[in-house]
Amino acid sequence: MKVLLHDCCAPCGAQVVKELRDEGHEVTVYFYNPNIFPKDEYNLRLAEMKRYCAKTKTPLIVGKYEHDEWSENVRGYEKEPEGGKRCEKCFQKRLAEVAQKSKEENFEAFATTLTISPHKNAEVINSIGHELADFYGLKFIDTVWRKNEGYKKSCQISSEEGFHRQNYCGCEFSIRG
Repeated sequence: MKVLLHDCCAPCGAQVVKELRDEGHEVTVYFYNPNIFPKDEYNLRLAEMKRYCAKTKTPLIVGKYEHDEWSENVRGYEKEPEGGKRCEKCFQKRLAEVAQKSKEENFEAFATTLTISPHKNAEVINSIGHELADFYGLKFIDTVWRKNEGYKKSCQISSEEGFHRQNYCGCEFSIRG
Protein backbone atom coordinates (compact mmCIF):
# COMPACT_ATOMS: atom_id res chain seq x y z
CA MET A 1 0.00 0.00 0.00
CA LYS A 2 1.18 3.53 -0.77
CA VAL A 3 1.38 5.33 2.63
CA LEU A 4 2.02 8.96 3.53
CA LEU A 5 3.61 9.01 6.98
CA HIS A 6 3.34 12.15 9.08
CA ASP A 7 6.59 12.51 10.96
CA CYS A 8 7.56 14.88 13.76
CA CYS A 9 11.27 14.04 14.02
CA ALA A 10 13.87 11.46 13.00
CA PRO A 11 13.98 9.70 16.40
CA CYS A 12 10.25 8.92 16.09
CA GLY A 13 10.21 8.42 12.34
CA ALA A 14 13.03 5.96 11.81
CA GLN A 15 11.40 3.04 13.63
CA VAL A 16 7.98 3.68 12.07
CA VAL A 17 9.41 3.88 8.54
CA LYS A 18 11.16 0.57 9.19
CA GLU A 19 8.01 -1.11 10.50
CA LEU A 20 5.83 0.12 7.65
CA ARG A 21 8.37 -1.08 5.11
CA ASP A 22 8.65 -4.44 6.89
CA GLU A 23 4.86 -4.73 6.46
CA GLY A 24 5.36 -4.23 2.71
CA HIS A 25 4.17 -0.63 2.40
CA GLU A 26 5.61 1.97 0.02
CA VAL A 27 6.36 4.84 2.42
CA THR A 28 6.76 8.55 1.80
CA VAL A 29 7.46 10.77 4.81
CA TYR A 30 5.57 14.05 5.21
CA PHE A 31 7.28 16.47 7.58
CA TYR A 32 4.52 18.88 8.57
CA ASN A 33 5.06 20.42 11.98
CA PRO A 34 4.03 24.06 12.29
CA ASN A 35 3.89 23.55 16.06
CA ILE A 36 7.65 23.25 16.48
CA PHE A 37 9.25 26.24 18.20
CA PRO A 38 11.66 27.94 17.90
CA LYS A 39 12.42 27.91 14.19
CA ASP A 40 16.00 26.71 14.91
CA GLU A 41 14.55 23.58 16.55
CA TYR A 42 12.27 23.06 13.55
CA ASN A 43 15.24 23.36 11.19
CA LEU A 44 17.30 20.93 13.26
CA ARG A 45 14.53 18.30 13.31
CA LEU A 46 13.95 18.75 9.59
CA ALA A 47 17.68 18.40 8.82
CA GLU A 48 17.82 15.14 10.81
CA MET A 49 14.79 13.77 8.93
CA LYS A 50 16.30 14.79 5.57
CA ARG A 51 19.52 13.00 6.52
CA TYR A 52 17.67 9.83 7.50
CA CYS A 53 15.43 9.83 4.42
CA ALA A 54 18.44 10.32 2.14
CA LYS A 55 20.28 7.46 3.85
CA THR A 56 17.30 5.08 3.57
CA LYS A 57 16.17 6.34 0.15
CA THR A 58 12.77 7.28 1.57
CA PRO A 59 10.89 9.98 -0.33
CA LEU A 60 10.30 13.09 1.77
CA ILE A 61 7.74 15.85 1.35
CA VAL A 62 8.27 18.97 3.45
CA GLY A 63 5.16 20.92 4.39
CA LYS A 64 5.05 24.64 5.04
CA TYR A 65 6.20 25.99 8.37
CA GLU A 66 3.06 27.87 9.39
CA HIS A 67 3.73 28.60 13.04
CA ASP A 68 1.60 31.77 13.12
CA GLU A 69 -1.38 29.87 11.69
CA TRP A 70 -0.78 27.03 14.16
CA SER A 71 -0.66 29.56 17.04
CA GLU A 72 -4.01 30.98 15.92
CA ASN A 73 -5.41 27.45 15.89
CA VAL A 74 -4.50 26.86 19.55
CA ARG A 75 -5.33 30.39 20.76
CA GLY A 76 -7.21 30.18 24.05
CA TYR A 77 -5.58 26.85 24.94
CA GLU A 78 -2.16 28.17 25.88
CA LYS A 79 -2.57 27.33 29.58
CA GLU A 80 -3.83 23.79 28.95
CA PRO A 81 -1.63 21.09 30.47
CA GLU A 82 0.54 19.00 28.18
CA GLY A 83 -1.65 16.27 26.72
CA GLY A 84 -4.83 18.38 27.06
CA LYS A 85 -7.14 20.14 24.61
CA ARG A 86 -4.32 22.18 23.03
CA CYS A 87 -2.59 18.97 22.00
CA GLU A 88 -5.84 17.64 20.59
CA LYS A 89 -6.22 20.76 18.43
CA CYS A 90 -2.60 20.40 17.34
CA PHE A 91 -3.09 16.75 16.35
CA GLN A 92 -6.25 17.70 14.46
CA LYS A 93 -4.50 20.44 12.47
CA ARG A 94 -1.48 18.37 11.57
CA LEU A 95 -3.35 15.18 10.70
CA ALA A 96 -5.92 17.12 8.64
CA GLU A 97 -3.04 18.47 6.55
CA VAL A 98 -1.60 14.97 6.13
CA ALA A 99 -4.96 13.49 5.13
CA GLN A 100 -5.56 16.26 2.61
CA LYS A 101 -2.05 15.83 1.15
CA SER A 102 -2.62 12.06 0.99
CA LYS A 103 -5.76 12.58 -1.04
CA GLU A 104 -4.13 15.19 -3.34
CA GLU A 105 -1.08 13.00 -4.00
CA ASN A 106 -3.06 9.76 -4.50
CA PHE A 107 -1.85 7.86 -1.46
CA GLU A 108 -4.03 4.96 -0.34
CA ALA A 109 -3.41 5.51 3.35
CA PHE A 110 -1.78 7.76 5.89
CA ALA A 111 -0.24 7.23 9.31
CA THR A 112 1.55 9.24 11.97
CA THR A 113 4.58 8.69 14.15
CA LEU A 114 2.88 10.44 17.07
CA THR A 115 1.76 7.17 18.68
CA ILE A 116 5.35 6.02 19.23
CA SER A 117 5.64 8.49 22.09
CA PRO A 118 4.68 7.23 25.54
CA HIS A 119 3.58 10.83 26.26
CA LYS A 120 0.87 11.01 23.57
CA ASN A 121 -2.71 9.83 23.83
CA ALA A 122 -2.91 7.21 21.06
CA GLU A 123 -6.69 6.85 21.45
CA VAL A 124 -7.22 10.56 20.69
CA ILE A 125 -4.74 10.52 17.81
CA ASN A 126 -6.26 7.41 16.24
CA SER A 127 -9.79 8.73 16.62
CA ILE A 128 -8.82 11.91 14.74
CA GLY A 129 -7.02 9.83 12.10
CA HIS A 130 -10.03 7.60 11.48
CA GLU A 131 -12.40 10.56 11.28
CA LEU A 132 -10.19 12.23 8.66
CA ALA A 133 -9.70 8.97 6.74
CA ASP A 134 -13.47 8.56 6.51
CA PHE A 135 -13.88 12.15 5.32
CA TYR A 136 -11.22 11.80 2.60
CA GLY A 137 -11.99 8.21 1.63
CA LEU A 138 -8.61 6.92 2.77
CA LYS A 139 -7.29 4.27 5.13
CA PHE A 140 -5.68 5.36 8.38
CA ILE A 141 -3.05 3.04 9.82
CA ASP A 142 -3.78 3.23 13.53
CA THR A 143 -0.87 1.23 14.88
CA VAL A 144 0.29 2.28 18.33
CA TRP A 145 3.96 2.22 17.40
CA ARG A 146 5.25 2.32 20.99
CA LYS A 147 3.91 -1.19 21.60
CA ASN A 148 6.13 -4.26 21.19
CA GLU A 149 9.14 -2.21 22.34
CA GLY A 150 8.64 0.25 19.46
CA TYR A 151 9.64 3.22 21.58
CA LYS A 152 12.69 1.37 22.90
CA LYS A 153 13.69 0.43 19.34
CA SER A 154 13.27 4.04 18.23
CA CYS A 155 15.62 5.13 21.01
CA GLN A 156 18.15 2.50 19.90
CA ILE A 157 18.04 3.65 16.25
CA SER A 158 18.30 7.24 17.42
CA SER A 159 21.43 6.43 19.39
CA GLU A 160 22.98 4.46 16.52
CA GLU A 161 22.26 7.26 14.04
CA GLY A 162 23.37 10.01 16.43
CA PHE A 163 20.05 11.84 16.04
CA HIS A 164 19.33 15.06 17.85
CA ARG A 165 16.80 14.11 20.56
CA GLN A 166 14.76 16.97 21.87
CA ASN A 167 13.46 17.00 25.43
CA TYR A 168 10.02 18.45 24.61
CA CYS A 169 7.25 17.72 22.13
CA GLY A 170 7.78 20.77 19.98
CA CYS A 171 5.66 23.79 20.77
CA GLU A 172 6.61 26.64 23.06
CA PHE A 173 4.04 25.43 25.60
CA SER A 174 5.52 21.94 25.84
CA ILE A 175 8.93 23.40 26.71
CA ARG A 176 7.55 24.28 30.14
CA GLY A 177 6.30 20.69 30.59
